[in-house]
Amino acid sequence: MKTTTLLFLLFTAFSVLAQDKFFTNTGTINFEASVPLFEEVKAVNRQVAILLEPKTSTFICTVIVKNFRFKLDLMQEHFNDNYMESNRYPKAVFKGKIQKFDLKDITEVEKKYEIKGKLNLRGKSKEIVVNALIKRVPEGIQVISDFPILVSDFNIHIPSSIASKVSTTANTELTGIVRSEESLLTLK
Repeated sequence: MKTTTLLFLLFTAFSVLAQDKFFTNTGTINFEASVPLFEEVKAVNRQVAILLEPKTSTFICTVIVKNFRFKLDLMQEHFNDNYMESNRYPKAVFKGKIQKFDLKDITEVEKKYEIKGKLNLRGKSKEIVVNALIKRVPEGIQVISDFPILVSDFNIHIPSSIASKVSTTANTELTGIVRSEESLLTLK
């Protein structure tokens, strides 16, 4: 029994370490740009693509801007048409390298990593550094990251008539569980 369990654990560890890429297209980004005493400015996007390549420590997150959902339809319309110009700039992409990342160090205990990369949003690029909490879960590898986006960094113009009602920083939270390509094939 002990030998069987040990062989199973070794096989599982080897198969996870041998994976080239981990992926999901069901990641979530929540963002909030609310200010006290005014209408809440919050949205969620549950169709975020996340790719993790352990061999190169590459982390890529792609978001279709029109997939953000707001509580109010009018707010969503203004977000897409006026601020993000989502017809002109349909997606946002973050591509970076996870610093000091090694897949064999990922366990069920959350570990903090720094990801250095470039955020492309509204046709502008900015080098940023974000923190991420990464751990192994039964479904794959969980990644949680919080990072602020300054609207001025991406030439997002907020009209003076509502400038006091919207934060100049959009606080974002990315959450996703990436799975190996092999495990995705067995789910189909």
